Amino acid sequence: MVVIVGVSGFLALTGVLSPELSEGPGPAPQSVSNVDASYVPWLRKAAEACEVVTPSLLAAQIDQLSGWDNDTASLSEQGIARFTDAQWRTWGRDDDANGRSSPLDQADAVMALGRYDCSLAEEVTDLRTKGTVNGNLVDLTLAAYTVGTDEVARAGRVPAGARPFLEKVRERLPRYEALVRQNPDAADGRKASAILIPPAGTLPVTSPFGSREHPLTGVTKLHTGVDFGAPQGAPVFATRDGRVTFAAMTSAYGNRVVIDHGTIAGKRLETTYSHLSALQITAGQTVTAGTPVGLVGSTGLSTGPHLHFEVLLDGQYMDPMPWLSTAP
Repeated sequence: MVVIVGVSGFLALTGVLSPELSEGPGPAPQSVSNVDASYVPWLRKAAEACEVVTPSLLAAQIDQLSGWDNDTASLSEQGIARFTDAQWRTWGRDDDANGRSSPLDQADAVMALGRYDCSLAEEVTDLRTKGTVNGNLVDLTLAAYTVGTDEVARAGRVPAGARPFLEKVRERLPRYEALVRQNPDAADGRKASAILIPPAGTLPVTSPFGSREHPLTGVTKLHTGVDFGAPQGAPVFATRDGRVTFAAMTSAYGNRVVIDHGTIAGKRLETTYSHLSALQITAGQTVTAGTPVGLVGSTGLSTGPHLHFEVLLDGQYMDPMPWLSTAP
């Protein structure tokens, strides 16, 4: 029944079925306020471009922007995502294939907002990778949407001026997370292929990927990689052939190395190695899998010797474990 409802809602939104036919026999789609499950396929599709932006986040953002109402008193902002003409020229497309690209078409607006947010997510992720900013990637993305990426970079965190919008979106998240859960998609739970060698042999995971409270700052946010417990001075190796794009000291990550491994299925793959006691490679150097990149240490914001290892796909942080050849 979930499949029938989801497909019917999708067709109703794209105009293939009339509203009367899309209801069909059986219960109507579960709704959140004036939004029903027919939006979920578009929200999912819009969020496919990156890991930071989720279907529920897009929905909560639209709710805060417009309450899912196309009508607005503003002449400069249009549609449920409140795009300006200049923004629409950059991000708008005819995603619902109805012959026009319009911010007033809900499907077009959802997809355009996904592209816009994912672009901002890539920008703030790059700033975090370089150690320029610190904070939760979702919060930083919403802040960049609100006040601009340059302002986030100047502040080094979420600026005070962006917090009211961010907090209101956060308040709305639970209801849309419930809506998305009620309408599951078979593509959820996809797992990466194990294509990287371990960065430092067989070591215990002392802190996994995911939300956690930072042991030094006390701030709860996304832990963007995996911490491997290792003794001071243990060797760290490149996990795949690639080119070193960054190798230097940063305030938060300490001695940090970033390696670009080229593209995998059309998406750029990078790995990072942080808190090193010493660097053994330089930016611009070409490496092969197994090349020494540095030694385990506790530089930067660290409570003791360990390796903080990250995997980025098209600039978005991924759980590293499915990528490693030793992962189950």
